[in-house]
Amino acid sequence: MKDVLKVVRQHIQVGNAVGPTLPVVCPGCSREGNFAGQGPDILLQVLDSRGVNASPVWVGSRFCPNASCTTHVFVVYQNQGGALNKVVHSYPAGRVDFDVAGVPTKVWKAFDEALTCTANECYVGAGMLIRKTLEAVCEDRAAQGKDLKARVTDLKTKLTLPNELFEAMDHLRLLGNDAAHIEAKTYDEVGAEEVLAGIDLTKEIIKATYQYKSLLGRLQANAICSQCRVPWFVRSSLPANTLMDF
Repeated sequence: MKDVLKVVRQHIQVGNAVGPTLPVVCPGCSREGNFAGQGPDILLQVLDSRGVNASPVWVGSRFCPNASCTTHVFVVYQNQGGALNKVVHSYPAGRVDFDVAGVPTKVWKAFDEALTCTANECYVGAGMLIRKTLEAVCEDRAAQGKDLKARVTDLKTKLTLPNELFEAMDHLRLLGNDAAHIEAKTYDEVGAEEVLAGIDLTKEIIKATYQYKSLLGRLQANAICSQCRVPWFVRSSLPANTLMDF
């Protein structure tokens, strides 16, 4: 709804009550929360793209309910009857949460830019940056080849991943190609649906490449030996046949 604030009629009304609580993804901490109203919101009568019909749109300010964040967000929403409201946009745009632990800087920076483009509905840019993220993964793992297709093929000799993820890399490579060229070759459109699926697949590729081992280590660190009620790493350091009664 890019025309929300482009053409506004003269009539602007201020609400007579505190604005409603709205579900918003915070651009600061990337968590979804219930953002409470801070005071009366403003009602705008916004014309459609033809300048004929007007629809009511509410705008107002909210703060992230996370006490360690409290990011200020500007919201645009529509009332759909009674207490039901639909958030049309929030500014700055909320982004998909992504854990960068264990991920090389070059990889997560490219993917972070892809997430920013996606949040702001810049899907062509996001498609190109998804491809750049794959290129960064190949470079980090020293995959060789004259182009990205060849490097993804070589990456199979350097990583142990499910075949489905390597197939996903090839589709993401093609998505990035189409985003970078005027005439699409593989996808009819590089839009929200394609890019959001690409974002999800890229997250899984990054997690499988850089984060699964550390997650397993965290789990093992808290594992309890099936023969005793002490962590496995304590038992493994004791002499064989040691009797433990707790």
